[in-house]
Formats: sequence, structure tokens, C-alpha cells
Amino acid sequence: MDSIVRAPNQILRYVWMCLLLSASLKPVSTVTHYSIPEEMEEGSVVANLAADLGLDVKTLNRRKMRLDTIASKKYLDINKETGELYVVQKIDREHLCNSKLTCFLKLDATIEYPIRMFNLEIEIIDINDNAPHFRRDTMHLDISESTLAGERFSLNNAFDPDIGSNSVKSYYLSDSTHFSIEIQTGRDGSKFADLILTKALDREEQTVHNLILTAVDGGVPARSGTASIIVRVLDTNDNAPQFDKDSYTINLTENAPIGSLVMKLNATDKDEGSNSDILYSYSLYTSEKTQQTFSLNPDSGEIRVKEMINYEDFRIYDMEIIATDKGANSLSGKCKVKILITDMNDNHPEISIKSFSSPVKEDIPVNTVIAVVSVSDKDSGENGQVDIHISDDLPFALKESSDNYYELLVSEPLDREKVPEFDITVTVTDRGNPPLSDNETITLELLDVNDNVPQFPQTFYTIPVMENNAPGALLSSLTAIDPDLHENQYLVYFIIEKEIVNISMSMLFSINPENGNLYALKTFDYEIEKETQLLLLYR
Repeated sequence: MDSIVRAPNQILRYVWMCLLLSASLKPVSTVTHYSIPEEMEEGSVVANLAADLGLDVKTLNRRKMRLDTIASKKYLDINKETGELYVVQKIDREHLCNSKLTCFLKLDATIEYPIRMFNLEIEIIDINDNAPHFRRDTMHLDISESTLAGERFSLNNAFDPDIGSNSVKSYYLSDSTHFSIEIQTGRDGSKFADLILTKALDREEQTVHNLILTAVDGGVPARSGTASIIVRVLDTNDNAPQFDKDSYTINLTENAPIGSLVMKLNATDKDEGSNSDILYSYSLYTSEKTQQTFSLNPDSGEIRVKEMINYEDFRIYDMEIIATDKGANSLSGKCKVKILITDMNDNHPEISIKSFSSPVKEDIPVNTVIAVVSVSDKDSGENGQVDIHISDDLPFALKESSDNYYELLVSEPLDREKVPEFDITVTVTDRGNPPLSDNETITLELLDVNDNVPQFPQTFYTIPVMENNAPGALLSSLTAIDPDLHENQYLVYFIIEKEIVNISMSMLFSINPENGNLYALKTFDYEIEKETQLLLLYR
């Protein structure tokens, strides 16, 4: 059965519950769906999860209800006092899901005693929190005055990280007697604008046309962004710009500061005036990722770091740069730039316990494997090479089983009566400079085996008895000690049968098998029996 609830804060909740019944009772598998808008304030309540799942709020703490985290970020959590699912930190849909049409957070809510797991699916609804923007605030077009009306020119499209109706919907051009725009729709629904020359240009009448291109999204209220289009009317141009070299290779260290200079390109044009003025731009063969990572100054040719660079994400960036002159019928030259990222020791090594057996019997054989440990480091070279060790004073050893996998072995006999459990800390350190490390601690509990013999505190006891004692009187309480646990330390006391002057020992004494209390079964006469010896056993 599906149910949909629309809360005042526009949170949608719908729950599918599938009950699985078999011969034995199994936990109820529940998938709970919520829809929430992005950018909700911290502390905002999404829903009363306990009520939706049919859980008693009073038991949440005792049953250790918890919520898994996603990608090392805890966007949501559960209030164990009220059972409410609430926002821990704002969720930026564009950061979380980029440009995907649907965006989901899939979480697992777990409770214990008895253990149950609930699948949560949080749909993040897009809001119109981003305005369209152009990758270049200013677009330069060089158009010869001889260009015929009807000619069209491609313009840079605007980008809006929002989706659906909140993305770019249309473009508008400022009033112009010479230009108009025509809007195109791509296969993916994106909008483009072509600049159309509607009336022939006259350089002597007007050398520059300044236009404003506005991109508007479909949100409510709508957001917009603008870019300037500068059209220069130029004379004939017959020389193409040329770079100093056809290709460049640059080495750049990861984590280089944002804004730092990578290189400065230089292209020259043999023409004069505006025909020799050059604009630098990325070609269509330069990936979006590269353009997001490095900025290119269109006037100076400076390439600078635009966002943080991570060697582990991308190690080589290829770009093609176009140098375009500003002459009529502009000409261009190209060069290729390859940026090689150098690794730094910026990632801590990681430890993962793949298999661990605890508790184990104290008589576990030496060289038995009790755990398998894997190690990794995202860095390269010596920065990614790691060393692993444990404390030398522990009766355990590490043995490499395969690349980055190690077996934790018992290296010495174990004795629960001496040490009942061990805290084993495994430490991994890389070989970078300075080195980085991580550690993981596991606790090994020892189970008792019957490896100790019960013992009396004394090997011989002298017990005085008054003559003419009453039969059944308590003579003494004898106690043996066994350091083992549970059934291995439970003792049974009994007397070894022995005859004294044709009288069985069991005729004279009895012992409580559970507590070792010794009783006289007859009245003793000092003049006849001054001393009697008996042998007690336990098992």
C-alpha cells in the first residue's frame, strides 16, 4: 500500500512496506521514501521517523537506533528522544547530484534488540537557488563590414546548475537595429542562442556594437544572468596569430593555491591595429572538467588554477587554446597544453579489518589466523607505500598474505587466567615526507578451557573433634579453588573409601558434594578413637 503525506514544509512522505512471512519469524523489511527541498535549514524536521516505522519512541535509546552516513557527510540524523528525522547540515542538490534529473539519498536506519533495518530513500527536490550564468561575462565578435545580412554567429550559452523548469528557459537580446537572436534547443533540452545579423554593418558609421544577452530560467520567481556581446566592425585581415610553440608541457603540484599562475601563453600577429589584437579561448576539444579547473584570461593568455586540484582524481589535463585576432573575418591559431599533476602526500593510509574472529579459545594453536587486515593509500610512489605494525609486547604477529593484505597470527601460547582479553592496535604509516598514519584497534576475547587442576589451599588438615559429639554435626568446611570459569570451575567433593578397624570411612563421615562441608555420622569416643585420617577428593 502506498501513502503520500504533504507536510506544511512541503516534505513529501510515502512508504512502501513489504512483509515477508515464512516458517520462522523474520524482521520486517521497510522502504520509506521522503521528498524534501534542498537547502532546508539545519535542525529542520523531515518527519517523525519513529511514528512512520511504527516504533516506540521510548525504546529508541535502549535499542541503539542509528542512521548511516553518506560519503563521509552526515546530512540527516535521528532525534532519539522524539523519533524525528531532522537535517544536520544543509543539502545542496547541485553539489550532491550535479546535473542529474533525480537526486536521492539512500540511508539505512538500524535498531537492535531485536535487530531491524529500515531502508530510507530521501529525494532531494530542486529549488531555484541558482541563477543562469555565462562562462564568460564578455563575448567578443569580430565581424567584417562586408558580411551579408542573415549571417549567424554562435554565442556562448548560459549554464544553470538547477534542473527542469528551474534551468535556462530563454534568452533575450537588448534592442539593436542590426542584430537579433534565434534560440535553439539541444537534444538534452539545453537552450542556445545564435546571433543573427539582420542589417548590413557600416564601420564608418559605427565601429562597435555593444549588446546585452540575458538568460532567464523558468523558476518562480525567475532568475537571470547577463553577458556582454561586443561586436567590432573591422577591415580585411590576412594574417593568423601564431604561438611560440605548437605544444607545451607543464608540471604542476596538486593542491596548488587557487589563483596561482600555471603559465602565460604568447601569440603574435603580423597584422597591425585591431587585426593584431588577440583573444585567447578554449577550443571545443577542451573538456568541461579542464575549463572548470583552470581559468584562461582571454586577453593576457594567463592560465591560472581555478579550483583545488587532486592528483587522485585527475593526473593529466589536456587543453587546446585558440588565439583569435580581432580583425574582420578573424583568423586564429592553436596550440596544445598538457598539464601533468605531481602527487603530494595528502592522503592518510587506510586500514580495513576484513575478517576477525573473537572470542577464541585460550588453547588456540600458535600460527592460527585470527584476523585479515587490508591497507591502502590513495597517494602514489613513496607517498602511497605503507608499513604496518603492532606492539612488540603482544603475543601476535603480522604476516603479509598478498599485496596490501596481512594475516594477524597468534605467535605465542595464550592463557586466559593471565590475560583474559587483548586490545590489539594495528598501525599503518606511509613513507611520505612528512609521513601520515592511521590505526585501528580490535579487542580479542579469550574463552576458557579446562586447563587448570583444582587445588586445596593445604595438602593436610587437622580437624579437632570433641568426643561424644552428636551424629550429623558439622566438623569443618573444606574449599578447593579452580581458576577456570563456568562449568570448568564447578567442583564435586567426595571421600575416598577407606576401612578403619573393619569400619568403612563412609560410616564415619559424610561430605556435602557441592560445598565441601564435612559431617560426623557417629559419636566418637576419645579413649577408643584418638585420630582418624580420611582422604578428600574433588573433581
